[in-house]
Amino acid sequence: MIIDIKRPSFHIKHLSAISSDKWIKMAIENPIEILIDHAHCEKKAAGVAIQLMFRYPTEPNLSEVLSPIAREELEHFEKMLSFLKERGISLKALKPPPYGAELAKNIRKEEPLRMLDSFLIAGIIEARSHERLSILALNSKESATRDLYQSLVESEARHFGVYWKLAQSKFDKEETFKRLDQLVKKEEEILSSTFSMPRIHS
Repeated sequence: MIIDIKRPSFHIKHLSAISSDKWIKMAIENPIEILIDHAHCEKKAAGVAIQLMFRYPTEPNLSEVLSPIAREELEHFEKMLSFLKERGISLKALKPPPYGAELAKNIRKEEPLRMLDSFLIAGIIEARSHERLSILALNSKESATRDLYQSLVESEARHFGVYWKLAQSKFDKEETFKRLDQLVKKEEEILSSTFSMPRIHS
């Protein structure tokens, strides 16, 4: 049982709620599932960046910004695979939480609003990953696991910044902030009602 839960000393920008003590305890008590799930998260994050490049192939400067993100996410995926392999653990399918699918339901269908929502939701997911990896880096029981998560924290924050800057550079600032506020509240609602399984985004 976790008695003293440690949290990041910094505030995660643009999230309306912090992760619950219940999630932290569940994650720390199920380290292997969390590691496997995070490997899947890195792969999915690479897919998001690639999908956006294919969806908007002629959008100025988009591929130049997102291609390095996709490459780095795949490098992190490979890092997770190596970490698991060193411990004799193979990647396996896990039942995904509804988090990503529920967030995606809020993406408006008409352009350019679809683009704005896609950037903002990708950024929110990265921001939540940043918060939760920071928590795991502070609370995981094994030092090697703490070090692994700590090595990923900075990039998660940077990736959120990339998506946020894309949104701001291509859309009205006031409109962007207003829509972000709506979406982070939706994200909070989704986390508060999602199924109780040891996942990065449950």
